[in-house]
Amino acid sequence: MNGATALAREGTAPAAAIAQAKRWYWQRISAMALTLCVVVHLGVIVYAVRGGLSAAEILARTRGHWGWGAFYSLFVVAAVVHVPVGLATIGREWCGLGERTAWLLARGLGIALLALGLRSVYAVVMP
Repeated sequence: MNGATALAREGTAPAAAIAQAKRWYWQRISAMALTLCVVVHLGVIVYAVRGGLSAAEILARTRGHWGWGAFYSLFVVAAVVHVPVGLATIGREWCGLGERTAWLLARGLGIALLALGLRSVYAVVMP
């Protein structure tokens, strides 16, 4: 009898362990994307500040530039994948919330983050 069969016969759900492993995987992948996005974002900030660009000049350069729109959309999506996993864990471990409640709150905040983030990208990129 293999381990999964033994767990299933004992009444524990291996599906929960698989779901947790998938969440761990997606949080790590999104962390890699976020790391790259943060480095590029900070580099752009340093370049803009050292170049003496004003906010109006920066917006003039980003308006209509779909490359920046795609980059910052990736940034938002990576954050939306990453953040709810951590928030649900904090809700369960620190706040004592149940699994379902923690995930409902985390997903709700993730949806709000997605809406606000994409709205910001739209405001910066759209001409």
